Amino acid sequence: MDRLQEKYQQEVVPALTKKFGYKNVMQLPKIEKIIINMGVGEAVGNPKALDAAVKDLTIISGQKPLLTRAKKSLAAWKLRQGMPIGCKVTLRGVRMYQFLDKFMNVALPRVRDFRGVTDKSFDGRGNYAVGLKEQLIFPEIEYDKIDKIRGMNIVIVTTAKTDEEARELLKLMGMPFKA
Repeated sequence: MDRLQEKYQQEVVPALTKKFGYKNVMQLPKIEKIIINMGVGEAVGNPKALDAAVKDLTIISGQKPLLTRAKKSLAAWKLRQGMPIGCKVTLRGVRMYQFLDKFMNVALPRVRDFRGVTDKSFDGRGNYAVGLKEQLIFPEIEYDKIDKIRGMNIVIVTTAKTDEEARELLKLMGMPFKA
């Protein structure tokens, strides 16, 4: 069992039960999946850029990403329907907990002038989204082997019914929210 998963069982479950008064274990909110998305707009003119993004995302997540394709054609950007323009990974289970642990405890503190993540990025249904400007904050990425700095979106999907429950879940798990 992963360190973060163990923390969820030992510390988070009792704290959530006490705060929200759950009667059943199945009512407890938990993290369902984490989706990491990297849009590569320059892939329209340079297909090699997408290969580099896929390689970076594979190293970061430990899983091979799925190529995302354009839904519509846009003549102004020379984009055709079906062209690959990004990549995404959906993490579940052990890999999800390992990534979340690495993200909260190793990667986020490496962000320049980091004071915590905002607690206003919840979607109303208990899911949390955070955007990163560069992939270099992850320790696996070697600075010398990067062709271009790319950002990514990370969405943490929970089974919480409200944003308050999800905020408390992530806070107890160790997410560094701004004070």
